[in-house]
Amino acid sequence: MDDGTVSLIILGLAVALFVWNRLPVDVVAVLVALALWATGVLGFTAVLAGFGDPVVIFIATLFVVSEGIDSTGVTAWAGQAIVRYAGTTRARLLIAVTGLCALLAALITLNGAVAALLPLVVMLAVRIGQPPSRMLMPLTFAGSAGSLLMLTGTPVNIIVSEAASDAGAGPFPFFSFAVVGVPLVIGTIAISVLLGPKLLPAARPANPAVDFAVHAQTLDEHYDRADGFYRLQVRELSPLLGRGVGEFDLTAYPDVVIVGVQDGQGQYRADAAIDVGDVLVVTGPTEQVSSLTADSALAVRMAPTPVDDLMTREAGVVEVVIPPRSSLVGETVFPGMRRSGDLVIIAVQRMGKDRGNRQTQLAEGDAILVHGPWPALDELTRDRDVLLVDSPELIRRQAVPWGPKASIAVAILGAMVVLLATGAVSPAMAGLLAATAMVLTKVVGPQQAYRAISWQIVVLIGALIPLSAAIQSSGAAERIADLIIDTIGPGRPYLLLLALFALTAALGQMVSNTATVLIVAPIAVAAAQGTGTSVKPVLMLIAVAGAASLLTPISTPANMMIMSPAGYRFGDYWKLGLVVMAWWLLTALVVVPLVWPF
Repeated sequence: MDDGTVSLIILGLAVALFVWNRLPVDVVAVLVALALWATGVLGFTAVLAGFGDPVVIFIATLFVVSEGIDSTGVTAWAGQAIVRYAGTTRARLLIAVTGLCALLAALITLNGAVAALLPLVVMLAVRIGQPPSRMLMPLTFAGSAGSLLMLTGTPVNIIVSEAASDAGAGPFPFFSFAVVGVPLVIGTIAISVLLGPKLLPAARPANPAVDFAVHAQTLDEHYDRADGFYRLQVRELSPLLGRGVGEFDLTAYPDVVIVGVQDGQGQYRADAAIDVGDVLVVTGPTEQVSSLTADSALAVRMAPTPVDDLMTREAGVVEVVIPPRSSLVGETVFPGMRRSGDLVIIAVQRMGKDRGNRQTQLAEGDAILVHGPWPALDELTRDRDVLLVDSPELIRRQAVPWGPKASIAVAILGAMVVLLATGAVSPAMAGLLAATAMVLTKVVGPQQAYRAISWQIVVLIGALIPLSAAIQSSGAAERIADLIIDTIGPGRPYLLLLALFALTAALGQMVSNTATVLIVAPIAVAAAQGTGTSVKPVLMLIAVAGAASLLTPISTPANMMIMSPAGYRFGDYWKLGLVVMAWWLLTALVVVPLVWPF
């Protein structure tokens, strides 16, 4: 059995495993690579070569750049700005959010754009009285179209560009995809606005997403912060030095209450004598607290914080719960108490009721509202003595638009786009420079960068590149191409485009579109060369068909992402998806040959 036949058998088994959907796609890809080595189609070095391919490196760096843009609040800022100008009319709002998703998908990939806008769109749908299901599928479909606006919008674009270069036709310029992408985006949005209400179900999500954009106001409604508290530090000349709290004469300040005392290290002091550096936590009218501060030579270290100031670029507020067996059980706390360095307790609840401005011995199940710098709040995720109700990172991304490092992140993204557009360096080098800059400027931490990379996609592409190479080098691509040519006949480039679109789109509904394009690209090149057709129009059509994964929830991670929040079922996608795909096919057949002649 020759290598071409073996390659086609491995390809068929791979497609079957992808459709079976019982094994992770990256595991299937690794099994394919191992099969190529075990059957002798490729040597050991050739099987591993895919993981060092510049395409794989470039795609990995894009995840880091995307993380920098999203984590600094740029996407939250863009979403909120769109909403301010679009209003609450369904059509205008849908056009605004889908247009934004298309643009973001071109910059930070489809999955990153949908992940960033998903909570915002769900909450906007609820606010205007629309089911989220009427807005989320248009969001994803517009994002899929938007991924064809720039070279970096999707791994598919990069793969077909490399394939064109390998075929001797030269790579596609950075913005050349926009020639097809712009009409795709416009048509997709128009179809969603006009036909969406008829083709999309009016489903409701089982578990609605939380709107962290108004998280501070939500917590303020659930916790009674009364008049707030003051943290007053004892100075050297204070007359309170050496006295116990019970010895203070507060006759002149009848409404002032001393909630608690901490020493300079933040430890609770019950009846010990007051020392320099101790902090009194008091509550009461501003005028009386001001008089106490002046008369007793105290320094104000913290005053009552308005709810609007709880969420800033530097600090935020989170809710934690005391779990069973926590070492904090039995510890005395009170509002205004500083713990763990820069964290301050704002309020305490027990059994859903506020404890008010008084001391509380913590028990299992108590809820505590904590305010402090974002890095300190992030540390709570590793504290086994408390359970975070919501992730500080998710809260910050939605509640703090345009964070401290946002301008740096946008500048780095802009520099990467310029490098890619001008061709000053290779795509892999441009992405590597941008990702490194994100880490060096501390927009993204080293560990955060590693977490941001979708290793499943990296392994998937790296392991399937050898299959693509084997299909091409073994003659298997020519066999399939000959079959297509024999079916449609020579001299029929439009039928060739139609056949390749159907093949790519069909595979892409059950198999990863990235894996699909890796498989189909060498076949398309061979078919083009066999019919004397230019390679570029064929590969551009493959890019469009590869992005047209619209009919099932398993075709892209973005489609799967919206399934639960929208309450979709498996069969809900094809109705709108089929109409949108027909528009994509028509656009590709009309526009592609005009720009890239046969």
